[in-house]
Amino acid sequence: MVAEGEERMAEQTSEALLSLYDDAPLNARYWVSFAIASGVLVLDFFDFFLIAFVMSAIGPEWHLTYGQGAIILYGAGVGAIVGSLVSGSLGDVFGRKQLTVIGTFICAICAGCIGFLPTGAWIWLATLRFLVGFGLAAGVTPILPMVVEQTPTRWRTGVTSFFVVFASAGTLLATFTSAILLHAFGWRGVAMTGFVAIIVGILVWAFVPESARWLAAKGRFAQARDEVARALGRSRDSLPLPTVRPAVQPRANLAELYHSPRLFWQTILIWGGSASAVYGYILWGPTIIALALHLEPAQAAKYYLIIAASGVMGKILMCFIAPMMGRRAVGVVFGLLAAIGLGLAGYYNSVLVAGFPLFVILTGASAFFAEGGFSNLAPYTIEQYGVSLGSRASGLGQAANGVGKILGPLALAILAGSDNIIAPKATAEAVFPAFVFLGVTMFVVALAFAFLGVETHGRQIALSHAAE
Repeated sequence: MVAEGEERMAEQTSEALLSLYDDAPLNARYWVSFAIASGVLVLDFFDFFLIAFVMSAIGPEWHLTYGQGAIILYGAGVGAIVGSLVSGSLGDVFGRKQLTVIGTFICAICAGCIGFLPTGAWIWLATLRFLVGFGLAAGVTPILPMVVEQTPTRWRTGVTSFFVVFASAGTLLATFTSAILLHAFGWRGVAMTGFVAIIVGILVWAFVPESARWLAAKGRFAQARDEVARALGRSRDSLPLPTVRPAVQPRANLAELYHSPRLFWQTILIWGGSASAVYGYILWGPTIIALALHLEPAQAAKYYLIIAASGVMGKILMCFIAPMMGRRAVGVVFGLLAAIGLGLAGYYNSVLVAGFPLFVILTGASAFFAEGGFSNLAPYTIEQYGVSLGSRASGLGQAANGVGKILGPLALAILAGSDNIIAPKATAEAVFPAFVFLGVTMFVVALAFAFLGVETHGRQIALSHAAE
């Protein structure tokens, strides 16, 4: 009983301090921290996706087999799953900042070192790619709760939704960098650009503060008060100082995520379902366009730029839509609309409207809702679980995301009757059932938001328990 009373006292005092934190303005100090954190997403995802362009050069040069290519490409995905769970656990114990820096360094160093590999060293390449994936997840998993926790509640829904857009910026940067430098400097020079992410890791260490909410949850009240004072531009002595340490502090036990089975399964369904759909049409879309419309791959790729741009637009506009609708409602609506769009895209895959492929229009609309949904669900998971479980919740979501990246394309390969899951060849008959499958995954996402989630918009994040 005494311990419970002390915990309540600590929570009350911490809430008094953190309620003041919610009055902090989005000043220059906040935006510098936000910009550096965004740089982590941009450059970590830049490093992760460089391999797509490097492999196009070294595959023929090294005479890689499909099996070797599979190990290299899927190894990074497996590394990301492992890294998200490990860094999620450690991020709740040691803080968001340290894990972000360490993960970014691992990702950058391993990505850059690929440029030094001797010809034919595919096992070393696969090892480095596993570590790149591990480092990406180790850096991104804790940076998400950091930004969520540092943003005042009144701004959190819109600003943190916009933060997720920078993951797409990293993919685009990898594309443009490779297009410009691959011919001039070769694949080794392109790979070595991965070292650039070291810079953003240093900037995080030097300029990004630790989360005041995590410090309070850990009972490090003096440091939490200092961070709140800096955010408010006030003297620390003018702010309340909690004196009783919480009886239960953030730990590394992943099993604690299952203290709420409802949130546990919702996290897996919304992350895994969305990733299965998005990566399914990303990896299969150009092939289907070329197949259904009898186009050359280059022309199909041009059409697919419309779909990619639609997905980015959905992420950007989510920062305005989510504050108006609320996180739960927008998750339901966007999931349903994405499901309908994908089903229709599969059904009308070879139809032209005024000479333009209806498949591109419908898949682009689906991308708007499915990828826009990622900007909503990434911070939403953390908000529901609360500060003490925030990093582990982020890790669980990222792990489900990694599984979905493999499951979606693999399921489509099976539906297409392909015996080669690395470079599957679609058949016209498989397009409709394949896209129905993608639509079903998004319908499951909508159901998970509707029946397993709670609304977090406008609510302060709990320190020691999930939102109820």
